[in-house]
Amino acid sequence: MKFSTIASLLLTAGLSLAAQAKNNLTLEDVMHFQSITEQVLDPQGRILAYSTAPDRGDSQGFVKWLADGQQYLVAGGSEPSVSNNGRYSVFTVKPSLLSTEQASAKARKKLKAGLALIDNQSGEIQHFERVKSHAFSENGKYLALWFDEAETKEAKTDTEDKTHSATVSAKEALSPKKTAKDDAGTQFTVVNLASGKSLQFDHITDWRFSYDSRYLTLAQNDSATALHKLLLVRLDSFNQAELVSSKTEQIGAVALSRDAKHLAYTAGNALVVAAERPYRLALYSLDTGKFSTVQEATKDTDGWLLNRYSQLQFSADGQRLFFGRVPQISQQFHLPKVENEADLYNEQLITEQRGLNIWHGDDPLIKPNEIKQYPKELKRTYLAVLHVQSGSVVQLADTQVPDVTLSEHKRFLLASSDIPYRKMITWAGFYRDFYLVDMNTGHKTMVLTQQPSDSEPTYSPNGQYLAWYQQGQIFLYDIAEGRKLSLTASIKTPFANEDHDYPSVAPGYGFGPWLADDSAILVYDKYDIWQFDTTSHNGFMLTDGEGRKQHISFRVEATPQPDKAFQPTIADGAAILLQGYSERTKADAFYRAQIGKAGVTSLLNAPAKLQVLARANNAHKMVFSQQRYDLFPDLYTADVLEPAKAIRQTELDQQRQNLPWGKAELVHWRDGDGRLLDGVVIKPPHYQKGKRYPVMVYYYRFMSDRLFAFPDMKINHRPNFAWYSADDYVIFLPDIRFEIGYPGSSSVKALTAGVQKLIELGIADPDAIGLQGHSWSGYQTAFDITQTNIFKAAVAGAPVSNMTSAYSGIRLGTGLARQFQYEAGQSRIGESLMQAPQKYIENSPVFYVDRIHTPLLIMFGDRDDAVPWEQGIELYLAMRRAGKEVIMLQYNDEPHHLKKYPNKLDYTIRMKQFFDHYLKGRQAPEWMMHGEPYREPAKEE
Repeated sequence: MKFSTIASLLLTAGLSLAAQAKNNLTLEDVMHFQSITEQVLDPQGRILAYSTAPDRGDSQGFVKWLADGQQYLVAGGSEPSVSNNGRYSVFTVKPSLLSTEQASAKARKKLKAGLALIDNQSGEIQHFERVKSHAFSENGKYLALWFDEAETKEAKTDTEDKTHSATVSAKEALSPKKTAKDDAGTQFTVVNLASGKSLQFDHITDWRFSYDSRYLTLAQNDSATALHKLLLVRLDSFNQAELVSSKTEQIGAVALSRDAKHLAYTAGNALVVAAERPYRLALYSLDTGKFSTVQEATKDTDGWLLNRYSQLQFSADGQRLFFGRVPQISQQFHLPKVENEADLYNEQLITEQRGLNIWHGDDPLIKPNEIKQYPKELKRTYLAVLHVQSGSVVQLADTQVPDVTLSEHKRFLLASSDIPYRKMITWAGFYRDFYLVDMNTGHKTMVLTQQPSDSEPTYSPNGQYLAWYQQGQIFLYDIAEGRKLSLTASIKTPFANEDHDYPSVAPGYGFGPWLADDSAILVYDKYDIWQFDTTSHNGFMLTDGEGRKQHISFRVEATPQPDKAFQPTIADGAAILLQGYSERTKADAFYRAQIGKAGVTSLLNAPAKLQVLARANNAHKMVFSQQRYDLFPDLYTADVLEPAKAIRQTELDQQRQNLPWGKAELVHWRDGDGRLLDGVVIKPPHYQKGKRYPVMVYYYRFMSDRLFAFPDMKINHRPNFAWYSADDYVIFLPDIRFEIGYPGSSSVKALTAGVQKLIELGIADPDAIGLQGHSWSGYQTAFDITQTNIFKAAVAGAPVSNMTSAYSGIRLGTGLARQFQYEAGQSRIGESLMQAPQKYIENSPVFYVDRIHTPLLIMFGDRDDAVPWEQGIELYLAMRRAGKEVIMLQYNDEPHHLKKYPNKLDYTIRMKQFFDHYLKGRQAPEWMMHGEPYREPAKEE
């Protein structure tokens, strides 16, 4: 542990803000450009902790007192959190970029993140190395540090209370006879932040603070020295008790009830390999000092067992202990080995060494998806509950209804199952049945069948009602009466997504919070917020119809969540903050509404994009950002209902002010079918009216909502808008609206009409229009240039080029078949390949390459986990055969989006060179004229 102290720093993010304004913008400027990555308020709303990071380089953490602006810097800090009492903050400190880049591949794997603890009052910082997880106690007075396995005694501090250290040293733990990896623990330290004293333990495998911050419980295991202990530490004195000490029984999971009356733990035979070990479940009463066994480590009469993945969690009232069980303990699978000469000819032994996956037509999941899901399924347990007072155990989840959502409801929990629909995932997408499961009996009541998985019911805080969206209606289910009814049957306002252009049932717009007493729920349509009474079932527009009248989408913002165990709710009559997005102007605004009363009051209305980023749980304070294309999203703090009085807390926009920067404007046009469309035009810093500019078109689906979005200052698979704009490019971000069955021609109609509008406005040079898209827009790009010659050059990243071959491909990242994407999803064909083969052909660019007159640059990573990279090969080979201008960039060992920085930078440079040549007439680089020969780098020693 290292110590350092710094004075108060009234700094911005470590930037050279006094630098002279530049006439150009380089990729190095992009690399150094700082963005805000995380931000958090302490519960009292007095302290803002945040971190910044450049696109390439090391992050920085900051702690700022809002009252006087005093600020402290934590070099390398990220992922901030603040103790509940506001006294301390912690930041993750990752290895520096320089040390990472200088390390060999082997050494790089050993680099681990550390932790910086900062005293928010004095600015003193303590550094801890190789911390894998950490947590403050609820009262903020203690810090738990769980170290990576290589952490040794060097991490001890001079203030450590050595009299309470564990008996087994780290050196012994790392000896040749060390504990099996699955059972091995690592070093753990708990620090009394006020006194600086710390208590260290070795071989810790699990631990928990009590909610009242009086106790810490730990599982300590080292089979090599027959060390298996359940420890209880009194935090105020650091006194510790060995509740369990065993030579043969591995301690598994631990938990403390919220009222600190009960401690639960699991334990199993340490001589049995972890993967095959059954565990028993036991309770310890902190009041009486007595143990009670809940379940033995053998099959109970109900046939369920605990295993190494069984986790424990008490309900907030301490009356229920939830834990996972399995119907049987899995057995490890081992390939047989040849032991003698006879084994060389043993057919059974030889065939058992096979490498084989059988794809059966009736498999619930196709094999690649089953393989991807295997690690998750291996760790799956099925939720059960122990009623602490009665001692009864009820199994809640089972193999047919495997998923139960844990909550603080006292009678019923929400459960769901996708098992009946797993086979149809391949072509139809994801569906679930939803149930209420009785915690007293385990009985399940089905309340909703074949519901899209992304339309889960919402459960009222007191457990009286469920609400859900289905087929354009909002339904309320009265749990006590077992009755459902439509809240919206008599309302003409649509609750289905009005912009849904997919060949599937339109989803709803979602729900706002429930009232705390279950008396009402807030529901969204496209524009307005409705309040529905759960007793009378009557509803009214909380926003009084202003949303639809003004084309403003209202949504509830900044709802506090004081206790992580409970869902956010609001009180009847409470004043709440709303965010409104104007469909016409694309700007956001903040409004005030009052529960139970129709109407909204404007609080902050500016031409900007607003985003609430954090809320103080115990105070009316929030953090939000304001941004435009030409305004960095700095952090502002304000009382929740007084955003107009916000105080700016960061000054990162100053780095933009030193760079040449353009401006964004809204443009309107009608597509080939006469539909009104919107788009964003980003003009260069020194734009001259009447001068025609080269245009780079970037798009996907709806893009006009980016009018007030600050550009992403990163180097990745997308063109960097600020970089292009500074080089006198106009950027065009058009909206696309699709027709089911004809996605390709829909794109062409929208794009060509939009580009023609820019030509008519005198903005675009008609002989210098470029088109760039990735993934779905990469497909559109490849298709568009087969139908129009309006584009002078095009770049398609990871495009589908042949829907007939892609239809039955596999998404390697998930193992899912791609069929559902075409029949019900993004590709929008709406029918199977067998039902409508002509539509698949008509929408596939590879069949029309003879029409292409636009030079095309194709980019793929050859480990693309979303689109098979063979789709790029098909397009490349077809264009090559047809004698068209085509180049394909194959980035080695890269997924759908490039991850390796050298590759991202290389692609960024080559893309710009490609457009510069065709749109600006600049000299083509050698790779564009003659390609590059294949080379292999020397291997590291």
